[in-house]
Amino acid sequence: MVPQLLAEGGEHFTSPIGKKSLFNLRLIWQLRRFLVEHKVDILHLRSRMPAWVGYLAWRGMDPATRPKLVTTVHGAYSVNAYSSVMTKGERVIAVSSTIRDYILKNYPKVNPDKIRLIYRGVDPQEFPRGYKPSKEWLAKWQHDYPQLSGKIIITLPGRITRWKGQLDFIQLVTRLKQNGINVHGIIAGEADPKKASFLQELKEKISTLNLTNDISLIGHRSDLKEVMSVSDLVLSLSQDPEAFGRITPEALSLGIPVVGYNHGGVGEVLKAMFPVGLVKLGDINGLITTAQQCLTQLYPINENTIFTLGEMQDKTFSVYRELQNPRL
Repeated sequence: MVPQLLAEGGEHFTSPIGKKSLFNLRLIWQLRRFLVEHKVDILHLRSRMPAWVGYLAWRGMDPATRPKLVTTVHGAYSVNAYSSVMTKGERVIAVSSTIRDYILKNYPKVNPDKIRLIYRGVDPQEFPRGYKPSKEWLAKWQHDYPQLSGKIIITLPGRITRWKGQLDFIQLVTRLKQNGINVHGIIAGEADPKKASFLQELKEKISTLNLTNDISLIGHRSDLKEVMSVSDLVLSLSQDPEAFGRITPEALSLGIPVVGYNHGGVGEVLKAMFPVGLVKLGDINGLITTAQQCLTQLYPINENTIFTLGEMQDKTFSVYRELQNPRL
């Protein structure tokens, strides 16, 4: 997005500040000079290693003239001193109620009054309801995956790792087929080399259950919007609570029903937009029943008015203005 930023009159500076190395602490003084020279108003920290560099640079400045400090907690990081830097902002943004609760539970010294709940957002223009892929995309999709022709497509997006719920998904496909639903399951996500053994376990499980023609592992996709738009149902089966889970509001914004476990950010999104899709964590029978209902009946999907890009931007700038003008 740098070309767009520059074309619109912005400035962009690069630095290896995100590299996970203690040598990055040498950048503290360089960053401090930058903040002073450019008269920076807001310093917004969003990742732990850069946050430590930024926080230490900021802490050493004159409190009367230094920038206002904002941090965003994007996930339920391991609880330790390294992660604690994400709670040191004058305002701390939590990307879901789940993350707000995580902060309050694990960092009790954080003043609740400085936490601001700002959900991650989906651009409704990028994910419009009723979106249809291009003819070219559809032709290639049908060429690459002819086994999907005439099938009811259910999709589980997410990288290949045990906690993302692929084993539950395989059970779901098995039971739906036994119940006479002509489904084909898609697992869309790549496997880190460290997860090669789990990927092999998935393949063996699919083969053992004679599902080779009923489940496709399609790897990493840069066209997940198109994949979801041709799906009849999208699943979110993470065993651990997602901090937010962007896939859920993206699919729902497209008008595709989502069934997911009722915890974390995914549970929050489903409660607001598609509560019929909520399933108790680990309840396989409930998962099968709910998925079958969503495939055989039409349930309304509420319009996305909460989890939008515009809402996220407006609330973030409100935090900036609040810090710049404490009387607001």
